[in-house]
Amino acid sequence: MTAPTASSTSPLLWPSIGLVIGGALWGIIWLPLRALGGMGLNGAWPALVMFLGTLVVLLPFILFRIRRLSAIWLPLTLSGAFTGMAFSFYATSISLTEVVRAVLLFYLTPVWGTALGMIFLGERLSAARVAAIVLGLGGLFVILGDAGLPIPRNAGDWLALISGLSWAFGSLAVYRLKEPGIGEQIVAFLLGTTVVTLASVAFGGAIFGGIPDGEALRMAAPWGLLSALYVLPVLFLTIWPATLLTPGRVGLLLLSDVVVGVISAPLLTDEPFGMREAIGTVLIVSAGAVAVLERGD
Repeated sequence: MTAPTASSTSPLLWPSIGLVIGGALWGIIWLPLRALGGMGLNGAWPALVMFLGTLVVLLPFILFRIRRLSAIWLPLTLSGAFTGMAFSFYATSISLTEVVRAVLLFYLTPVWGTALGMIFLGERLSAARVAAIVLGLGGLFVILGDAGLPIPRNAGDWLALISGLSWAFGSLAVYRLKEPGIGEQIVAFLLGTTVVTLASVAFGGAIFGGIPDGEALRMAAPWGLLSALYVLPVLFLTIWPATLLTPGRVGLLLLSDVVVGVISAPLLTDEPFGMREAIGTVLIVSAGAVAVLERGD
């Protein structure tokens, strides 16, 4: 898998646009996850079926690149562990709490990403970055409204919060890891996600779901394989930009996930969407626009 070449006049523009699109697609991942849950899969099992199915579809590429993957397995392990944990916990949180709360708590990640960029990359906190963070977090707090500060109130909330922090560390690892190709990074992501989700199911207790019956697994397995048609493009539009953009910028641009998640959830479920959510969404879109137009990090 070969990434597009960024424009020489605006090297951050295309990866930034790609990440906004990828984030928007992540914003509706709750739909297939909830659908798998409706087949009798609880807790972390919908995420496990989805990502394991995608990994199976990618198996020919893994076998074709096995020597390459074996040669760079150690650096890939770090990025795969953090990014895998991030989206394993995020996907599981959607099954355990409200979609909007899961999305919002995950997207405290711009704060974590900017802090890590300052500590590990020597970034300066520019006026544009401050404005984007203020707009983004302002939108989150407006949307939370009566819920107050985004303090976790159940297991799903905690998983969403931890997943955002893990993604900030993971995007930093991806950004600093220049050698592997995008395909190898995607394999690391899927392996990390699958291993973390398997461990959650095996050792996490009842919260992560008991073993489903055989009929539920038989029903869900084909849909897990089919989900690769959705998951692989989304992963590409997430991992490729993360190799070129700093963690703080990645976290801000992925706020498009919030917009799509906050709008789609109330349209397709009984979760509320009113003036508060509309204002918060506008603030978050503005944060993404500021980050895209920022000429550098």
